[in-house]
Amino acid sequence: MEKTLYTITVFSENTVGLLGQITIIFTRRALNIETLSVSPSALPGIHKFTITLFTTLDVVEKVVKQIDKRIDILKSYFNTDDDLVHQEIALYKIATDKLLQQGSIEELVRKYHIRVLEMNADFVVLQKAGHYAETQQMFEELSETVGVLQFIRSGRVAITKSKVERLSDMLENIKKYEK
Repeated sequence: MEKTLYTITVFSENTVGLLGQITIIFTRRALNIETLSVSPSALPGIHKFTITLFTTLDVVEKVVKQIDKRIDILKSYFNTDDDLVHQEIALYKIATDKLLQQGSIEELVRKYHIRVLEMNADFVVLQKAGHYAETQQMFEELSETVGVLQFIRSGRVAITKSKVERLSDMLENIKKYEK
């Protein structure tokens, strides 16, 4: 079976130990989490976990159902890239003298749409936002041309292409049934 990159979105209250409970579900199934990010969502008091992994449709459906069974989870969903707007942020630290030997920093800024976060006599820190392939391509080019002293990439951040969070619709339905 062909594996696809899926993005799982988990909504919960900010509960101590919940991240461990979620990751154990992946560990028990011998699934590797590619990226993980957690932050408050647009809904007050609710946090959003964004997890990516390569797997099959059958497996991702089972994982999401298992996550939903946790008592502290409000709801979880899975999507493919077609359903999402997503980005990652990458930081690159480069020796200033080597970067300046290559010519203009302006050329890099224009080519990769990057920001210079810090520049001093020893190093320059560059920031690139984009998809994995874009941040990886820049890393590979910089590694070959000037060398990269340090590199870090964030986990995926993603929102659905639907008008509102899917959780908003679910919470609205719950309010209707409570009345």
